[in-house]
Parts: sequence; structure tokens; C-alpha cells
Amino acid sequence: MTNADEAPVEKTETVIALVDDDRNILTTVSIALQAEGFATRVYSDGETALKALTDNPPDLGVFDIKMPRMDGTELLRRVRERSDLPVIFLTSKDDEQDEEAGLEMGADDYISKPFSLRLLLARIRAILRRRDIHVPGTARDEGGDASVEIVRGPLVMDPARHRVTWDGKTVSLTVTEFLILEALATRPGVIKSRNQLMDAAYPDDVFVDDRTVDSHIKRMRRKFRSVAPEFSAIETLYGAGYSFNDG
Repeated sequence: MTNADEAPVEKTETVIALVDDDRNILTTVSIALQAEGFATRVYSDGETALKALTDNPPDLGVFDIKMPRMDGTELLRRVRERSDLPVIFLTSKDDEQDEEAGLEMGADDYISKPFSLRLLLARIRAILRRRDIHVPGTARDEGGDASVEIVRGPLVMDPARHRVTWDGKTVSLTVTEFLILEALATRPGVIKSRNQLMDAAYPDDVFVDDRTVDSHIKRMRRKFRSVAPEFSAIETLYGAGYSFNDG
């Protein structure tokens, strides 16, 4: 763990910046990340973090939304003026509007508190793979990833890098959205319940309510329709769940 006043140095490790006013979370997450081979920098508020994130950028940031002096959404807005740093939000159950604002500003994903460390690590690894950033301790470090692309009509999904295109046009999905779409597209025409989609996107028995899955589906449809206004491949089966139609 390094402090917020360090001078810029050449990075030889994958660096994760943690910004949260809860010292317990900072310590616990930092220790867990270091055990997985990451370097960490910790900041207790957004205002303190901003200059350091600009002057000496990490590889990824994990921002709490509710913080004193400068909250996570304002920190992301300020960071986005200068860089495309990958960012995961830590949110509370009542942060839905902030989540929407953060995702619209370019956050890569969000995880609701309380969260499992395994889930956070999985999200971090997936986002780093998608951004082609070195991920400690993964198969790609030794020379590649054997994941096979999923092709369903105009849809192409690259699980190794969490990338999606529709008819050749890039669709930028969060990791959570990608995992939900992957669960649907892997078995086109098969109805997936909300519980099944939650299990695909949120392992380790993390509690997520139905509204969360519906929100992800709504955002995905909006993103696909921004590149293909006629998009209708994700179908709602009222009372049952969702399915992917590649016909």
C-alpha cells in the first residue's frame, strides 16, 4: 500500500487505486488485492485522490460513490476530463440514480455494498482483460486465452476481453451487462429467469433484487439501439424472464 503523496514512478506492477472514506474497506480490499499480485494506492476522499489519479495514473480505480468533499460521481467526471481510466463504483442500495449517472459518464461497472471480495476481484480482472492491461496470475500472462467467441447473427462476443460488436459496430457493455448477455446468447431461445441471470452475473450468493437485472437489461437495449435502432434480440417473457433471439 502506498500513500497519496508519492512522486510519479515508472509502474512495473498493475496498480489499483481505491477511493473510499471507510478505512476498513480500504484496508481489507487493499490486502486482498496485494495477495493477488496487484499494487494498491488508497485515498480516503475524492478531492485527495483527484490530483494523484491525474499526476500518476493507476491502471484501474475503485471509487465509493458516497464520500465527503468530493463524491465518486464528481471524481469520475473530473477524471474523465483527462483520461479513460477504467473505474468500478462501490454503491449502496439507494444509489440507483448515481449508478446511472456514473455509467453514463463512462464507469465500467458497479458493485453494491456489502460485496464479496471474490466478486470485486473477478470484475477487476475482467475489466483489465477488456482494456488489454496486464492481469497478475492469469493464463494470459503465460501466453494466451482459449476462450471462444460467441457469434449469434450480427452479435459477436469476445469473452477473453469482454468485448461486444453488433453488425461490426462496438457496443460498450459493463462487465455485469456482458455476463448477463453471455448467459442469454449462449443458449438462444431459452428463457432465463432473473435468478439465473443474477447467478451468472453475481457469483458467491451476492444478493441482488429483480430490479437490478431489469435495469441492466434496459441499459443494454439502449446501448444496442444506439448502433442498431431496430435491435430486438433481447426478448422479455413477462413473469418468466428473458431470452435471446438470434433469428
